[in-house]
Amino acid sequence: MAEDKIAYKNILAPIDGSKISSVIIEKAAAVAVRNQTALDLLYVIDTNSISGLAGMSISGDVVYQLVQDAEEKLTKFAQIARDNGAEQVNIHVRFGSPKTVIARDFPRDHDTGLIMLGKSGLNTLERILVGSVTSFVVQNAKTDVLIVQ
Repeated sequence: MAEDKIAYKNILAPIDGSKISSVIIEKAAAVAVRNQTALDLLYVIDTNSISGLAGMSISGDVVYQLVQDAEEKLTKFAQIARDNGAEQVNIHVRFGSPKTVIARDFPRDHDTGLIMLGKSGLNTLERILVGSVTSFVVQNAKTDVLIVQ
């Protein structure tokens, strides 16, 4: 069947907790349902931003709290995905540069067929300073990328 050749396997929806995250999850869940595939929700803890805090070392308690907060957000969004019909929803927390984790590392490790992410989760100043994750993913991903408005 020709549809099998264009069906997506393993959809990645990276979230950052910004306003658009709920929209991304709802749309990604719908695509996962249509393609009868898994939905991976990913939160990347940016090691560049936590390691550059005035040269301070970060305690284990701070790292633990960052992971707890990320897992809490992901659990909430996983429930939204399930409420929208997605059956296989997996949550993941990774450390690193969001750009490379989303565009390269995670998709390689999880056989991602489609990345669905928001136009931008950062404000204008942050985009100028660190660059757009979305732009980087579009330019560097080895898989299809769908931008959610």
